[in-house]
Amino acid sequence: MIFAPTLRRASFVHAPHNHDAALQRFLLAAAQGSPARAPVQVQDDEKATTLQLDVPGLAREQLTITIEGAQVQLKSIDGAPRQVQRSWELPGEIDASASSAKLENGVLTLVLAKLQPESRATQLAIG
Repeated sequence: MIFAPTLRRASFVHAPHNHDAALQRFLLAAAQGSPARAPVQVQDDEKATTLQLDVPGLAREQLTITIEGAQVQLKSIDGAPRQVQRSWELPGEIDASASSAKLENGVLTLVLAKLQPESRATQLAIG
């Protein structure tokens, strides 16, 4: 007769560590084809849309922001210690002259002013 020790399965099961869970999220995002990105905080009101995102390790000279119509593109320059490339499309046109960008402690804040529609109505003289 042969005796084999029996172990309860529960003794091998443990909860994943925090770094294991982070790795699982990263691998899941990579498998779905979307790169892991830092979240963007968005605040919207009637005059402007504000975007805040983390760009640690980058200086303001290493970032370029391009506004065209309703699209905003953020890129880091070649040779920067970290590569960033993000773009957003807002529902309305952006007033580039009234918009601003600020970088403090690795947090980039973009205040994108909404372009106010101009009235193109004309009056005709009755003759």
